[in-house]
Amino acid sequence: MSKSGEQQSVSLISIDPPAKKRRVDCELEVEVEEEEHKQLNNTTCETFNMESVANHQNGSSATAMDQDIDEGLYSRQLYVLGHDAMRRMASSDVLISGLGGLGVEIAKNVILSGVKSVTLHDTTATSLSDLSSQFYLSEKDVGRNRAEVSHTNLSQLNPYVSTKAYTGELSEAFIKKFRVVVLTNSTYDEQLAISQITHANDIALIIADTRGLFAQVFCDFGNNFTVVDTTGENPVSVIIAGVTREAEGVVTCLDETRHGFEDGDYVTFSEVQGMTQLNGIEPRKVKVLGPYTFSIGDTTKFDEYVSGGIATQVKQPKILKFLPLPEALQQPEFVMTDFAKFESPANLHVAFSTLHNFVKSFGYAPKPWNSADADQFLALAKESKLNNGELDEKLLQLFAKTAAGNCNPVNAVIGGIVAQEVMKACSGKFHPIFQWLYFDAVECIDENIAETDAIVNGSRYEGQVAIFGKNFQEKLGKLKYFVVGAGAIGCELLKNFAMMGVGAGPGGQIFVTDMDLIEKSNLNRQFLFRPHDVQQPKSATAAKAIKVMNPNVNITYHENRVGPETEKVYDDLFFESLDGIANALDNVEARIYMDRRCVYSRKPLLESGTLGTKGNSQVVVPHLTESYSSSQDPPEKSIPICTLKNFPNAIEHTLQWARDNFEGIFRQSAENAAEYLEDPNFVERVMKLPGSQPLEMLENVKHALVDERPLNIKDCVAWARNHWQDQYNNQIRQLLFNFPPEQVTSSGQPFWSGPKRCPKPLEFDVTDPLHLQYIYTGANLKAELYGIPQVRNLDAIAQMVKQVVVPEFTPKSGVTIAVTDAQLQNSNGDYDQDRLGQLKNELPSIQELQGLHITPLEFEKDDDTNLHMDFIVAASNLRAANYGITPADRHTSKLIAGKIIPAIATTTSVVAGLVCLELIKLAKGTKKRHVKVSKKKIEPHVRALVFELCCQDESGEDVEVPFVKYNLTSATQPPVNMDQ
Repeated sequence: MSKSGEQQSVSLISIDPPAKKRRVDCELEVEVEEEEHKQLNNTTCETFNMESVANHQNGSSATAMDQDIDEGLYSRQLYVLGHDAMRRMASSDVLISGLGGLGVEIAKNVILSGVKSVTLHDTTATSLSDLSSQFYLSEKDVGRNRAEVSHTNLSQLNPYVSTKAYTGELSEAFIKKFRVVVLTNSTYDEQLAISQITHANDIALIIADTRGLFAQVFCDFGNNFTVVDTTGENPVSVIIAGVTREAEGVVTCLDETRHGFEDGDYVTFSEVQGMTQLNGIEPRKVKVLGPYTFSIGDTTKFDEYVSGGIATQVKQPKILKFLPLPEALQQPEFVMTDFAKFESPANLHVAFSTLHNFVKSFGYAPKPWNSADADQFLALAKESKLNNGELDEKLLQLFAKTAAGNCNPVNAVIGGIVAQEVMKACSGKFHPIFQWLYFDAVECIDENIAETDAIVNGSRYEGQVAIFGKNFQEKLGKLKYFVVGAGAIGCELLKNFAMMGVGAGPGGQIFVTDMDLIEKSNLNRQFLFRPHDVQQPKSATAAKAIKVMNPNVNITYHENRVGPETEKVYDDLFFESLDGIANALDNVEARIYMDRRCVYSRKPLLESGTLGTKGNSQVVVPHLTESYSSSQDPPEKSIPICTLKNFPNAIEHTLQWARDNFEGIFRQSAENAAEYLEDPNFVERVMKLPGSQPLEMLENVKHALVDERPLNIKDCVAWARNHWQDQYNNQIRQLLFNFPPEQVTSSGQPFWSGPKRCPKPLEFDVTDPLHLQYIYTGANLKAELYGIPQVRNLDAIAQMVKQVVVPEFTPKSGVTIAVTDAQLQNSNGDYDQDRLGQLKNELPSIQELQGLHITPLEFEKDDDTNLHMDFIVAASNLRAANYGITPADRHTSKLIAGKIIPAIATTTSVVAGLVCLELIKLAKGTKKRHVKVSKKKIEPHVRALVFELCCQDESGEDVEVPFVKYNLTSATQPPVNMDQ
């Protein structure tokens, strides 16, 4: 790689990527041109005056509320927020004042979220210290207005969001045009004046500030702010087994199933027999009595409970009254971010207020690591009206010494949090911060920095050097890090690394690998990508983007999967050369593999992940902390096979059944048939399989090649119609023949009770859209399997299906239907050997099938034209109709059947920022010294490590052992939940 200041290049290495990905067989040198900054020379930044702002008040716009949401772009975010919240956001105008490192992080996340418009306000010119964390500024922009320079890149993030730059005065008339106002880098006088306007006009105000390793967030959403959903979690639902008639009626759950309710929740009921007054009743407040019981108030006037029933949680809105800024300053309510620092919020409340006074008094912020300024700052803090007399003087002096600094990871964390607060203000979803939040990362500093080491002129890292010193900055530049994954977290990590200068010095290097190509749904979170990058490699595109942000970064990108198949590239020598690894993966298997490689190579691993508004980060330091593989999540709750086959009681069951149907019909059976056509030894191999597998596989092959082989689209329609009849009528009639509605168990209880819902057969109706949708999708997918031209015309399919003759069906005696999985497992061992031999003889020879090609279908949830999800939705909702289960729309069905992980840009930003703070702690290095310890007093969890290092037994006197200290407060960062 070339040195700093010379023309930079990015090398691409690839070894045998998966066949479905673009094949790259050679090394390429791709010069990165700074196109995004060049565009600024040819683009007139959009500026405007007050009159040009949208003329609606507080985001109310009928047009915006009615507009369609682009589910292809927002699909993962929709599963976090929902359509209603997204529509409210799409009608909201947001003002963000201050486009420094924190402001650009907030703006980036808010624009990605999909509000109506974002106005970028700033009157400050770009300075060199801004480059420590403002990723849309460069050296050539020094002296130019930050909002105007940032506008072009920010406006490209989301075509649905109108993005404007404004450099004028924040007058009352101007402010009134917004639903949310965010202030960063503002003075106290500005905050006070604007807060009076916003509070009086029910405009949400968020004040945010970061100073070195410290941060402050304040929220005022007005006198009467409604939170429509405080948690964002799906409503809890549980089957009940009993309700008592008494002053405090007690509800008992079926089969000791945990209800999951909390005190204060509200529930309503359905399908209750006997005590029918509960069905559809106004929501009743829950008092939890135990994990399986809860009370719902007076039930004495109701009839006696008989059986059945479902209790479902009902979300209740919550009204919040926020204090205006002057009152909130005097009566602060804090949201705790770290319960190990219980006294910190009060101290930082004083510190940020004192900083305003210091700047007002002296005209500048305390100089980096200047003891005189720190002492003066402390004296002012002691005189503050907010001082309750219990100040942490050491913390306040550290605040003063680092307040001039600019830390990118802190900006990333707070930028994500504040953007989430903007979304809460716009949508009413999730409980907002009430009203102050303070954050610090003081663990990143373990020693005093000399004042001379904290001053540097002419460097883009000025802001970071003011906190950690020049020596540490040089250390960051020499680091070699491997970023595994260039998706949502990967993009954020790479951006943070570039701003911090990781791998940007002599000998430094960042390696990034990702085998995936960019999809449209990625653009909502993976902000390094643009629409024209779709179907381009993620790693290459991300590498080029951060080279624009910091041309000094040395980065090599690969398109490889990490695993045993790429150990020739990522061998022991490769890992030995690294200083650390940062995982940005989306599956457990790859995480475990990287964890093992890191432990083996004794390299630290930064692990992280997100799930909607939740996230986590974990630091793995081999032989010091536990590894990722040391603990496991509880196994995912599986659905019993018998429940899926015959006794579903929830839409999740019918969707899983439909997904299994898709896989069985259009992939597994087709794969077996395709193998039979291609492999002369297929039957011989199948006969060696255990149990009933040979019979099942050969039955499927015969169906695909003989019984159900279509020759044209009419045959495909006939197959779909007969399959509909079998699934939704014949099988249900057979089930009811075996277990009639009045059936009772050996104990005298009704068979169809509790989780067993008595089904009813459906009668086909060509005029029913759901019935026709199943035929339409099933027939066209069948045609695709056999290379038959599809007919994408509902009317034509309807005419064809009318001509299909469906055979009469009569339920048979002697058909065994398993009620439990144990019965099903026992029956699987029995199969007809004679039938197996008959099947072998009935299969046509490969020569008889010359010219036949079968193409199995791989399920793809994100392609709205392939009919995959359409088939699953129709199949599931028909099954739900059989069993009286409430159907699910396409959006919900896609989430469940596609096993989609909900995701949002704000959480990704927070988690990546926390990861980079851990990187700073690791990069600080270790302090090695020998200490005398008593073998009898060694903590059990470090006992084995100490004995491995110094001796082989536990007896004897005290011994000198190596003591290694990493700057980690704990092995893992606590989980972050953005909805609180």
